[in-house]
Amino acid sequence: MKKLIIFAIFVLCGMASASAQKFALVDMDYVFKNIPAYERANEQLSQVSKKWQAEVDALTTEAQTMYKNYQNEVVFLSAEQKKARQDAIMEKEKQASELKRKYFGPEGELFKKRNALMSPIQDEVYNAIKDVADLRGYQLVLDRASDTGIIFGSPKIDISDEVLRKLGYAN
Repeated sequence: MKKLIIFAIFVLCGMASASAQKFALVDMDYVFKNIPAYERANEQLSQVSKKWQAEVDALTTEAQTMYKNYQNEVVFLSAEQKKARQDAIMEKEKQASELKRKYFGPEGELFKKRNALMSPIQDEVYNAIKDVADLRGYQLVLDRASDTGIIFGSPKIDISDEVLRKLGYAN
């Protein structure tokens, strides 16, 4: 709610100077869905993510199995055996946690792979949008697909197809 109020105040303040400015909208979801390289990169990321998740799940399942076996056998184990089993279970859980962090953490492999695959495409789209905006004299280009509070945008100011043409993906 605060964001909407702040956005409304920003829009109202900007309206005083907006009479001379030109605005445009672009639907980034639409643009990216029409770029085959972006779709291939998404599919590649999905496959890698599933593979890595399977590895993490396998370790987690192994730890759970070790724990269940421990619970079933705990009455027959000596104090040293109990300690050894508990340590082994905790080590397996730690391995699963570390692997999950390595693959899916904030600076993990998935993040790095997503950056490597997506950044060049996103940069290319950004440059195309900038070129179209410069060519047509737009001071502001908003993303229709994001959650910015745009309730209605005239199709006349939507430059999504023009951006795709600039990128070489005619529709």
